[in-house]
Amino acid sequence: MLSTDLTALFLSFKLAAVTVVILLIISIPLAYWLSFSKSRWTVFVSSIVVLPLVLPPTVLGYYLLSIMRNDTWLGSLFIQLTGNQLIFSFSGLVIASVVYSLPFVVQPMVSTFKNINQNTINTALSIGSPKQKIFYSIILPLARNGIISAAILGFVHTLGEFGVALMVGGNIPGETRVVSIEIFNHVENMKLDQANSLSLILLLISFVVILWINRKNNYRVIS
Repeated sequence: MLSTDLTALFLSFKLAAVTVVILLIISIPLAYWLSFSKSRWTVFVSSIVVLPLVLPPTVLGYYLLSIMRNDTWLGSLFIQLTGNQLIFSFSGLVIASVVYSLPFVVQPMVSTFKNINQNTINTALSIGSPKQKIFYSIILPLARNGIISAAILGFVHTLGEFGVALMVGGNIPGETRVVSIEIFNHVENMKLDQANSLSLILLLISFVVILWINRKNNYRVIS
């Protein structure tokens, strides 16, 4: 395997790891709020969260690119703070990946929180336990497996992203050329053996993750 392939793989794993850390910070409180809040805004916020699932990646990438351009408030602020532009950079790729993978992490967490026995929470409330203590001592431990599964799902989904990554990050070697773009480049150049090797790695990773999640959730096929 060429060094460019290894670089693309490393960059993809780095991107996925950074993205998942940020997603966990955002998704746990967001999913908790969507699960238990009685606010009328939950439907609206939930729809925004799910939107990347139905939008074509190129459309999502285009709008993200428009928001992060150098002449926008976000792009210009980033330049002022860091001296670097946001588009066609690893930082821009992280932001795009967080938005793109958000529903793949939030939605499983919402399902996990909603499946927690409400009687357990009500009992803790009835004896005067603070909501913050209930969250950290009861809800999070009970939701641990679901949170881990959601994080791994977000990691793998970020590994395989293409359209959004290409639109926002471009095709810069060592900076934004992730493994999916490297596969595309190999196919374009008719280097099918190298494309097959990288594709097989992603295929095996995806299969192992799905298998692990199904076993963890005691999945059974009903005939």
